[in-house]
Amino acid sequence: MSATENGQQTSSEQQEMPLIEHLLELRNRLLKMVLAVIICFAVIYPFANELYLLLSQPLRELLPVGQTMIATDITSPFFAPLKLALVLAVFVAIPIILYQLWSFVAPGLYAHEKRLAFPLLFTSVLLFYAGAAFAYFVVFPLVFGFFTAIGPEGIVELPDISSYLNFVLKMFFAFGIAFEIPIATVLLILTGATTPQDLAAKRPYVVVACFIIGMLLTPPDIISQTLLAVPMWILFEFGIIFGRLAYRERAEADGEEPEA
Repeated sequence: MSATENGQQTSSEQQEMPLIEHLLELRNRLLKMVLAVIICFAVIYPFANELYLLLSQPLRELLPVGQTMIATDITSPFFAPLKLALVLAVFVAIPIILYQLWSFVAPGLYAHEKRLAFPLLFTSVLLFYAGAAFAYFVVFPLVFGFFTAIGPEGIVELPDISSYLNFVLKMFFAFGIAFEIPIATVLLILTGATTPQDLAAKRPYVVVACFIIGMLLTPPDIISQTLLAVPMWILFEFGIIFGRLAYRERAEADGEEPEA
């Protein structure tokens, strides 16, 4: 083999090694994420039935005396708490999952990007949990109170445990994601996709979009739609405020004059 071929082979190996190392690092991070979810699931599952009772409390408290929830499928009493335990395990492990993602991408970030990325990740976790808590403590009592009061007379309400679980999980994700609006707003500004001034100018369209999203993601009643749309609008305003600060800091770091 010639010296030229040896040199080309060495160069090729040097180019491939970083990719292999990145893939191995990604595999290790993914394994840690899965392990975190498994450990959380192992801890949560023994209490799955009690957690389901706690989750269904906002509805059960509104049912007439003598009425309760039912299982229309013979496997529902087993799979509904199992599904709840698995979803809760992912919820609980979200900080660890995001930390592993942060550890994977952090070496490739600049110093000013690291300074902003970690607070954004931390805040996104808190906002997601805040959205889920808002749905449980504020939205569920009002929504279930509306549905249990509007039903025709003579109709016995016996909610199915699987249908109820699917409904509340959908609401948790809807409100959890909706509460991420400030993070999405700041990221759009930091990436240069828009500016705080442009977002502020589009405020009327954003308000309309919030109510449309609230209509699509919540049950067909004005209460739950408003309870999702109004917080989304407020969080958008907070996103603009924090986006202005991040935009000004980035402009100063780049030696530019920030817009008024």
